[in-house]
Amino acid sequence: MDKNIDDLLTVMARLRDPHKGCPWDLQQDFDSIAPYTVEEAYEVADAIAEKDWSGLQEELGDLLFQVVFHARMAEEQGLFSFSDVVTTLCRKMIDRHPHVFDDSHSIMRDAQQQTQAWEQQKNQHKDSVFDGIAKTFPELLKAMKMHKAAATIGFDWPDITPVFAKLEEEKKELQAALKSGNHADIEGEIGDLLMVCTSLARHAKVDPEMAMRKANQRFDARFRIVEQLAKQEKPNQNSYDLDYLDNLWLRAKQQLGQAD
Repeated sequence: MDKNIDDLLTVMARLRDPHKGCPWDLQQDFDSIAPYTVEEAYEVADAIAEKDWSGLQEELGDLLFQVVFHARMAEEQGLFSFSDVVTTLCRKMIDRHPHVFDDSHSIMRDAQQQTQAWEQQKNQHKDSVFDGIAKTFPELLKAMKMHKAAATIGFDWPDITPVFAKLEEEKKELQAALKSGNHADIEGEIGDLLMVCTSLARHAKVDPEMAMRKANQRFDARFRIVEQLAKQEKPNQNSYDLDYLDNLWLRAKQQLGQAD
C-alpha cells in the first residue's frame, strides 16, 4: 500500500514516543542529527552522479526523513512543526516567483533574468549579500556562493579573460611566498589561488564541487590500476620510483580510454 507524508510523520512520532519509542532516536538532538543530515545530502548527490535512479529514490527518502526528524524535535520543544516548515517553504517559493504566481507580474522567459531577479529579491531582506551562506558549507562551495552573491551587486569580472590574468597574478604571489618560507603567507596565497579558481569555474559555468568530485573519481580509477599493475609486475616491492609510477599512470589512462 502506498504511503504519504502523514504516514511518515506518524512513524517519526512513534520513534520519538517517550514511552514506546526507539531508545536511539529518543537520545538524539539537533546537534547529533545534523551530521547525518549532511551525510544524507551527499549520498543524494552521489546517487545522481552515478545515475543510480533506484538508489536516488532511497536516498531522497533518507534525506526527507532528516527533515521530518528535525521538525519532530522542534515540535516537541514548541519551536515549530513540520506543517510550519512546509508553510514557510511554500510562502518563500511563491514570493520569489511572482512571474509564476502573480498574474499582474510580467512573464520571464529567460532563466538568467529570472536568476538575477531571484537574487535581488533575496537581497532585499539581508544586511549583507553574504547573509544566508551557511558557515558549515564546504569551503569550496562557500567560495562559489560568496562570489555569486558579490556579483549580484556588480562586484565581478565582465568575462572570463581577466580571471586568467588574476590567476597568473596569484600564482606569482604564491611563488614569492614560497621563496620567503613564511608559512602563513604561503597558506594565504594558496587560499587566494583557490578563490580565483572558483571564480574561473563560475565564469565557465562549471560547478567546482562537481568538477572536483569528477577529478577525484578519475584519480581513484587511475591509481587503483597503477597499484594493480605495480603489484603484478613487482610483487616483492611496496614502494616504487616516480618514473616507473608515471609510466604506469599513462598506461592506466590508456586502459581507461582517458586522454587528459
